[in-house]
Amino acid sequence: MLKLKRAYEPASREDGRRILVERLWPRGIRKASLPLDAWLKEVAPTAALRQWFSHDPKKWDEFQRRYRAELEQHPEVCDPILKAARRGTVTLVYSSHDTEHNNAAALRDYLVGRLGRKHRSLVQKSAA
Repeated sequence: MLKLKRAYEPASREDGRRILVERLWPRGIRKASLPLDAWLKEVAPTAALRQWFSHDPKKWDEFQRRYRAELEQHPEVCDPILKAARRGTVTLVYSSHDTEHNNAAALRDYLVGRLGRKHRSLVQKSAA
């Protein structure tokens, strides 16, 4: 199962493997206080794409298209997440205030396309 959760929300047992999918560490959080199994910077959008998007919901569709194109250039960066999702619950941890228009949501949608049909039903659309 793929889930999403803001870095500022408390961790729970239901999160399964927690993977930070941001290029930058979340502001105001000490590294020792954020429970994670991995920090995969390379799955995050490039700095240029992130700055262009600037969390503007009007740019959401184009952001998703550009982000998918970046991921397609290096699909192997998603392999650790896909492998873990086939075994159990994975929570993609992100720092954006916008819970709908953020790189973790776009990444989740991209990963759904990469998961086999058998695993697509294991996607949770909203945070726990």
